[in-house]
Amino acid sequence: MSGGHGETARVDAWLWAVRVYKTRSAATTACRAGHVRVNGERAKAAQPVRPGDELRVRIAGFDRHLVVKQLLTKRVGAPQAALAMEDRTPPPPPREAMAFVPVRDRGAGRPTKRERREIDRLRGRD
Repeated sequence: MSGGHGETARVDAWLWAVRVYKTRSAATTACRAGHVRVNGERAKAAQPVRPGDELRVRIAGFDRHLVVKQLLTKRVGAPQAALAMEDRTPPPPPREAMAFVPVRDRGAGRPTKRERREIDRLRGRD
């Protein structure tokens, strides 16, 4: 299927075809669980998508923002899949910005005053 006027594809089939999910059933399950939104609305697996539609897909705790550029119903290679969608996902936060949780050895007892100060400094609570 190529992008023309009035043509549509199932959202679960399109997500599988552009390699967002490894299997079509995984895409269907994600739709059922409410992890897929088309133009801001929760999508059922059979909901049609058209070129220009915006999809929000929640995968592994992160949202991906995709725009349909071309309709596909058969799984294609990665280079072709990249041409069929526009990925507007914001870059992940830098690793330094993520909270650092120091780990103490089990059985080491309570931290000393000096160790508590170091832990607070690492967590940004000077």
